[in-house]
Amino acid sequence: MFRLEDLTLFVRAAALGSFSDAAREVGQQPAQVSAAIKRLETTLNIRLFARSTRSLRLTPEGETWLPYATQMLDTLHAGLQKIQLPDDQIRGTLQIAVPSDLGRNLLLTVFRGFRQRYPELRLRILFSDHRTDVFKDPVDVAFRYGDNDDASFISLPVAAENRRVLVASPAWIAEHGEPQTLEELAQRNALLYVLRGRQFDRWPLSLAGEVQHLQVSGVIVSDDAEVIRRLAIAGEGFAYKSWLDVSDDIRAGRLQVLLPQYQGDRVPLNMICPHRKQLFCRGAFAV
Repeated sequence: MFRLEDLTLFVRAAALGSFSDAAREVGQQPAQVSAAIKRLETTLNIRLFARSTRSLRLTPEGETWLPYATQMLDTLHAGLQKIQLPDDQIRGTLQIAVPSDLGRNLLLTVFRGFRQRYPELRLRILFSDHRTDVFKDPVDVAFRYGDNDDASFISLPVAAENRRVLVASPAWIAEHGEPQTLEELAQRNALLYVLRGRQFDRWPLSLAGEVQHLQVSGVIVSDDAEVIRRLAIAGEGFAYKSWLDVSDDIRAGRLQVLLPQYQGDRVPLNMICPHRKQLFCRGAFAV
């Protein structure tokens, strides 16, 4: 997940056209700004800047994402102002709903840092793979996978190009061999996810613009996405997971991507909050 500092440095570097100037503005070294941008690029799986020895410019993807990053920062700062008391002490309760494995694997660090910075702020964090209704449920902000077509919500893209990938542990690959085709992979034991009674056993994958559906089967089924991830790491089968959920595991060598030439379906991550200002002010930061 994104660090607030990284988002800020990205926006400032884009505005100033220089890592050095952005670093000087916040009293850091240019290498620290470069590392922050690299973390964002790794999380988003895109290049934000085109760099040379003489120039720094946004890539087309960076230009597309810049207004969303700016909007996220503005929204966060506006929200913090709502709970800013005269004594400059931030207090209240912020209620957040997040998908189970995304919350446990990426957002917990963000929440810890937020609490350390604002010790008087109470966080109520709900881990669930079920879609949260930010109007009916006692939730102020929800992180949600999938496109949002409901005009009654404010939807801020967090990772618009996030996709699913096929993954397995090195131990599983060592035992079963690395599949070279979808047909070969279909014969292996898949880790199956079920949500609201629906079992997801037909996985869309594309190659050279042509979409194919991998029909899988397996002996383990779970309604908890985090359990599927842990079972994959333990070598119990292969899985079809959001890149955001397993990117740290892949970088750490706990999981490997299978058939990387295939592109999984798109699962954008959005931050959702109520559209009506009075609901946000009254419910999102209750004191």
